[in-house]
Amino acid sequence: MRTYTPKVNEITRDWLVLDAEGLVLGRLATVAASLLRGKHRTFFAPHVDTGDYVIIINADKVVVTANKAKQNFHYHHSGYPGGLRATSWESLMQEDPASLVFEAVKGMVPKNRLGRAQMDKLFVYAGAEHPHAAQQPVKYDTSAIRRA
Repeated sequence: MRTYTPKVNEITRDWLVLDAEGLVLGRLATVAASLLRGKHRTFFAPHVDTGDYVIIINADKVVVTANKAKQNFHYHHSGYPGGLRATSWESLMQEDPASLVFEAVKGMVPKNRLGRAQMDKLFVYAGAEHPHAAQQPVKYDTSAIRRA
């Protein structure tokens, strides 16, 4: 018996919508990363992109537990000496909550060209509206994810 490897032309991708309202950031990110990688599929293979397209809405209503909003920082370096910039999660949640959710999911996918291809299928929006109605996305049941 041979191991089955999914072919790229055999993979059908669904469009899923995750509503982040009231969900804990890390738990939302793990579910989104799993859907992007395709780990929910019966024919999952770690070397093939078998995942679905994921749309996350209401990123501004995601919950950060404990005191992480004040204690954790997002770092960015310009490449020049003294170019390190640190932004607290608290201010990032007010200015650009979609980038915080995007970076949380990005940390949970492989750090190679496969992971970058999987991240191209993630769309995060701060509000409840998204421009992907033409793809007929299906609402993903987030009731199993523990809320804050």
